[in-house]
Amino acid sequence: MSVSAMEKHLFNLKFAVKDLERNAKKCEKEEKAEILKTKKAIQKGNTEVARIHAENAIRQKSQSLNYLRMSARVDAVASRVQTALTTRQVTNSMAGVVKAMDAAMKGMNLEKISGLMDKFESQFEDLDVQSSYMENTMSQTTTTAVPQNDVESLMQRVADEAGLELNMELPSGPASTAIGASTQASTEQDELTDVRLGFTNYLIDRKNDNSSSALR
Repeated sequence: MSVSAMEKHLFNLKFAVKDLERNAKKCEKEEKAEILKTKKAIQKGNTEVARIHAENAIRQKSQSLNYLRMSARVDAVASRVQTALTTRQVTNSMAGVVKAMDAAMKGMNLEKISGLMDKFESQFEDLDVQSSYMENTMSQTTTTAVPQNDVESLMQRVADEAGLELNMELPSGPASTAIGASTQASTEQDELTDVRLGFTNYLIDRKNDNSSSALR
């Protein structure tokens, strides 16, 4: 691949960084909109609808973070390509990966882009510039399940900020069991303390009685 072709791909990579950042901001905007919908649903007392919007808000936040992480990785790749061009260390395999990455960027296929970047980064192992962004983002990108603890936490925060009371049943499980066990243990400890105190007073009384008898 010619130098001019690599420079063109480099330009496209830098443009892709900006595009990923724009997508991140778009998701962030969607997150705020979903949080507002969550608030309105809570005000109406519709917990189920609020939960749906809270889940959507968390998904948008996760996607925004994915775009930001990907933007950082692509930016790092662009910097390495720039260095390789400057030092004339561009290999054929490296050029092929950059070309494929450029094509993947046009479709914003994050999974494919991540795989290509992993392959690209491996080209730099011998140059001791291996990426510090080797974190696997694809599990986060493809994950659709939303942690319910996060959902309920967001709903509660929105309700608190709006000065509303959110009626949600507390989960009955190990936590409540632990609280019950703790209360029982505290009660038993108090009873044991009373017994010990009573026994101590009994010994003191006996000692006083014996002392009185000796004086007589």
